[in-house]
Amino acid sequence: MSESLFSVAGLTHRFPGVIALRGLDADVPRGRIGLVGANGAGKSTLIKVLLGLLHPAEGSVQLLGLDVRTGRREIRSRVGYMPEGACLPLDQSAADFVAYSAELAGLPTSAARRRSSEALTLVGLAEERFRYLGDFSTGMFQRVKLAQAIVHDPEVVFLDEPASGLDPDGRQQMLDLINRLGDFGISVVFSTHIIDDIEKTCEWVVMLDGGQLRRNGPLSRLGTHGVIRLEVIGDRAAVAAGLTEAGATVTAEPSHLVVRGGDDSYRLIRDVVASVGAGIRLMREAEVTLEEAFFIEPSPPPVPEGPS
Repeated sequence: MSESLFSVAGLTHRFPGVIALRGLDADVPRGRIGLVGANGAGKSTLIKVLLGLLHPAEGSVQLLGLDVRTGRREIRSRVGYMPEGACLPLDQSAADFVAYSAELAGLPTSAARRRSSEALTLVGLAEERFRYLGDFSTGMFQRVKLAQAIVHDPEVVFLDEPASGLDPDGRQQMLDLINRLGDFGISVVFSTHIIDDIEKTCEWVVMLDGGQLRRNGPLSRLGTHGVIRLEVIGDRAAVAAGLTEAGATVTAEPSHLVVRGGDDSYRLIRDVVASVGAGIRLMREAEVTLEEAFFIEPSPPPVPEGPS
């Protein structure tokens, strides 16, 4: 079994007049993955490319170790998909619709019925499962869409804005359900523009901005890399000026400096502090929120050295 959930290399996708994805390179592990970005950032496009619903103009794409161009049939038997928009047949009951979804995934009728009941119970719709979908609220609709995405026990489920349109209680209940999926060994790709929801549910974050990959990494490290909290002994203003002149971004707080200098932050601070004759009382990675990390420019990749 591949350790990667999905990997893309040079992924580019175009719509008429728009480049939706621009040269994405990423390797993403299994687990609960947050796919975050503003509306129009390319999140839904990336999901549809991974599912084989859209064909990329350039680059390679693998999901669960399979090439999405040649392995679409097997991929679709191993994944679940919860789309964003309204897509449920209003004249069917929840039990019938989810059972039909299970049959489409290859389950025999009796097993599909049983799994439909189990999935709807898991999402909190045990008592409502025989009601017509046309009578459901927005929150119940979202739960049914989640149930049909997991009814066949997929390896990974793609959730496109699953908390969209929900009130605060409904949103929290949906986030709780997403957290529970990991207990069943199901990986999750959770697409949303609400960063707080990602912080509550996910272990790994993929950030898109204007169709480009902004960040890709574990949530625990994403917001701190290259951002340093610095307490100076001596002329703090001179240290801040020297760091700024050297290309770092420096924010002065009442008791410390916040330095954003990329991969070379520690070396840069050491050299500047020494050059102005100051000292260091404290130097450590700063704790920033995921929202703050979105607005921190990622460090450029190192330039390979030419032949000597």
